[in-house]
Amino acid sequence: MKKLLRFLADYKKECVLGPLFKMLEATFELLVPFVVRSMIDDGIGCNDTGHIIRMCLLMALLAAVGLTSTLFAQYFAAKAAAGFSAKLRQALMQHIQRMTYTDLDTLGTSSLVTRMTSDVNQVQTGVNLTIRLLLRSPFIVFGAMVSAFMIDVRAALIFVAAIPLLSVVVFGVMLITIPMHKKVQEHLDTVTEITRENLDGVRVIRAFRNEDAEAAGFRRENDALAAVQKAVGRISAVMNPATYVIVNLAVIGLLSIGAIRVDAGLLTQGSVIALYNLMSQILVELIKFANLIISITKAAACGNRIQAVLESGTADAVPAPVQMPVIPENRRGEIVFDHVTFTYAGAAAPALCDISFSAKRGEVIGVIGGTGAGKSTLVNLIPRFYEPDSGSITVDGIPAQAFPQDALRQRIGVVPQKAVLFHGTIRENLLWGDANASDRAIEDALRTAQALDVVGSKAKGLDEEVREGGRNFSGGQRQRLTIARALVRRPEFLILDDSASALDYATDAALRKALRALPDSPTVFIVSQRT
Repeated sequence: MKKLLRFLADYKKECVLGPLFKMLEATFELLVPFVVRSMIDDGIGCNDTGHIIRMCLLMALLAAVGLTSTLFAQYFAAKAAAGFSAKLRQALMQHIQRMTYTDLDTLGTSSLVTRMTSDVNQVQTGVNLTIRLLLRSPFIVFGAMVSAFMIDVRAALIFVAAIPLLSVVVFGVMLITIPMHKKVQEHLDTVTEITRENLDGVRVIRAFRNEDAEAAGFRRENDALAAVQKAVGRISAVMNPATYVIVNLAVIGLLSIGAIRVDAGLLTQGSVIALYNLMSQILVELIKFANLIISITKAAACGNRIQAVLESGTADAVPAPVQMPVIPENRRGEIVFDHVTFTYAGAAAPALCDISFSAKRGEVIGVIGGTGAGKSTLVNLIPRFYEPDSGSITVDGIPAQAFPQDALRQRIGVVPQKAVLFHGTIRENLLWGDANASDRAIEDALRTAQALDVVGSKAKGLDEEVREGGRNFSGGQRQRLTIARALVRRPEFLILDDSASALDYATDAALRKALRALPDSPTVFIVSQRT
């Protein structure tokens, strides 16, 4: 969590001014009991109406200045917290974009979504409350205790006894609930994952009439989440009653001692009321502080989860070469696997074992095999989505690790198993392949991908809207558009990872024929379960 504080570096002024204005407001609040004492002892006691009016006006002035200070403090705290969360969310997204496939597989999409949204919001709330209350509440508590000593030392000893007891309750609850809040977030990840899976596969669930089973599974996980939350809630619920009991016992002691000392003429009635007001301030502030501790505890648990993502490995963690290596012309378009072995993290056996082959420029390599045979794993090693455990991969006669990662992937067009289109227009999606591509280049790519008819059937052509995930296109249309997106780049290597599974045989055959006729003669890898 501490490492996340670097995202507050641009908000140092707000982080200083926010607490300062809160401390100013707290100072005025600590003056109120003394004003009340003066009003009772010197105004009411002496029947001085003018003094009472002056004290009332002074209290109104203190309230106005305190309100102004609070507004400034709230503004600075909100500005710092919102800016902090925006920078944190941006850094998290940028890091996720650079994470290795291994870490993405380990953490999972649902967990990353939860950390990007719920966890970041919780940390933002924690930062906001910390700036506003972390110094104010202790300042009021200890300021009230000092003020009590200024009024009457013997009565103030009750404050000395009460405050440590209150601290034990507050910090004890905090230490117990910190690991429990982490479990809550883990269960929330599971619920999010099940929800996402069910929403993505709702048609399959209904087709197999499996709604009841899925609802039961969700209910189990939801009940587990609720059980952990209730456990945290039960422990946290102890805090407020316990603090109330301690403070009210202190108030009873205070009034008892105060009554005796007033009767003995050692203390004025106004001083007793002032001491009571100071004790009430301590109670209010400790309740605020207790709630602050709970929020900080949640924020710390969420912050640690976010930090775990930021500390995970990235694809560019290993220093990459700065300069592009010189490519021998006679080796251009060539890929060689030399005794390559790869094992997924946590897997019991390698997904690929001692794989060796070579592909020349312009060749079409078919990767055929059953489900789980490692076809996708093999082609994912080429653009270095994963790194092999042993062996070597050379691209254009040069070790793949010798290329700057961006330069290597710029030479490769990848069409993944799942055809993914992004919200925007068809043109914007195709320009992912080459942001500077002309309409002619886009048309050529569409023709090769057998997707000209897809665009031609739309009223706005290339400017037709693509909804989220491309849900306004059929599976075959999405696949052809993703192939066209890869071809717009005019790649040196083209990887089609089972990306024609939704095409009919005639369209599939026309696509393969068009790929063989490409003028740039790319080296093509076609992953398929059919020949």
